[in-house]
Amino acid sequence: MSENNQEIELSRDCEAIQIPAGLKTTIPKGTRVIITQSLGGSYTIACDYGLFRVSEDDADVLGLTPRAADDKKDSSREGAHVDEKEVWDQLRTVYDPEIPVNIVDLGLVYDCNVASPTSAGTRVEVKMTLTAPGCGMGPAIAQDAKSKILTIPGVDEADVELVWDPPWNQTMISEAGKMKLGLI
Repeated sequence: MSENNQEIELSRDCEAIQIPAGLKTTIPKGTRVIITQSLGGSYTIACDYGLFRVSEDDADVLGLTPRAADDKKDSSREGAHVDEKEVWDQLRTVYDPEIPVNIVDLGLVYDCNVASPTSAGTRVEVKMTLTAPGCGMGPAIAQDAKSKILTIPGVDEADVELVWDPPWNQTMISEAGKMKLGLI
């Protein structure tokens, strides 16, 4: 398994998202990269072209093993009761690719609602923001949150909405987040 800050040569072409623009791109096989962050199942890499986010599905290109299959959705609990705590726990596994603090501790998640199960199943609705309105990574971070919520047994639908009111500021960061960032 590769360590952060160790140079790695990509073993194949790799789909990635450019940071902070949020543009999808393909990084060619043989490109030398350094993993600068590996949190929440995705990887932030640096190379001569800039910073990029690589999905856990492409961990093999970095010489890493993707998250175990048993961490994925357990279909044996379909229709099960969904506890809001489970949703918050999953949201704590989502990271901004430039900041080593999860989106909950950054204060980016404003609201989480678990709708009562209906014939359509349990629906989770989340309202979140970003540290800056112009961040091109917003859709990628929101999609990551949605994907993680959908791994919770019993969740059939998830909606993650980006909102801008109230505007985010550093006072919204949790104590744990401030400690991680060296702000206290």
